[in-house]
Amino acid sequence: MIFGYSTNAFVKFTLFESLEKIAGLNFQGVEIMCDRPHLYPPDFDTEKMARLKKILEQHNLKVTNLNSFTLFAVGDTYLPSWIEPQKDRREIRIQHTLESLKIADTLGCKNISVPPGGPLGSMSRDGAMSLFHRGLARAIPLAEELGVKILVEPEPDLLIENSVEFKSFIKDVKSAAVGLNFDIGHFFCAGEDPSAAFEELFEWVGHVHLEDIVASRVHNHLIPGLGAVKFLDTFRAMVRLEYRGDISLELYPYEDVPEFAGRESLAYLKPLFQESGLPIK
Repeated sequence: MIFGYSTNAFVKFTLFESLEKIAGLNFQGVEIMCDRPHLYPPDFDTEKMARLKKILEQHNLKVTNLNSFTLFAVGDTYLPSWIEPQKDRREIRIQHTLESLKIADTLGCKNISVPPGGPLGSMSRDGAMSLFHRGLARAIPLAEELGVKILVEPEPDLLIENSVEFKSFIKDVKSAAVGLNFDIGHFFCAGEDPSAAFEELFEWVGHVHLEDIVASRVHNHLIPGLGAVKFLDTFRAMVRLEYRGDISLELYPYEDVPEFAGRESLAYLKPLFQESGLPIK
């Protein structure tokens, strides 16, 4: 089980600089942002991919996940989404997912994370869910072929926010290539106990995100230890259920001080990993 740090906290640096800094903090893994200014698929030719693989090998960094959630290169945090009314906009999201799957395969990464539909807006829930399923159906065959999972990440204010909505969604997915990116803070924001949610959704969990959230449950990622999330409860649930996937720290609000945020997080979390019995590297 590898603990990684997401490069989306390092948007003021290039991808290659970010990897050097994450390795310098003694993380054994890295979640790579599949978007500008990091690994946006159209920007990476054979030469750049070879350089990326070399740096990862030099620092013995495992790619824990490809974060294919945002699309700042052509849109923003959520858009283009899976559920926009315009077909051409949805197609951008689908193609981005397909390209991310190919890159994951190239890097030996077994999963990518994607948004749970997108902002609902004025669209009906049934209509939006239909579009989401249709879009995923376009990506599932490649995911199955490559052996790379598409992990849907519930998030506040999007189509899928909580355990009930995820279970309603996943029951209509007929492929084991689709699973869950379990973001501890997001489930806390949704009013849930993350440890109970993890247990309820465990069969679909392929990767885990960590960040803290204030007691009011406002969605703002904090350095672990600065909020109200009871990490130890969730870590103990992971041990009890024998979770063996990877975990990534996601602290994009700390773009001005990403190394400080990483060091503080490690100092807080390492004793909790040890106390819970999680076999973290």
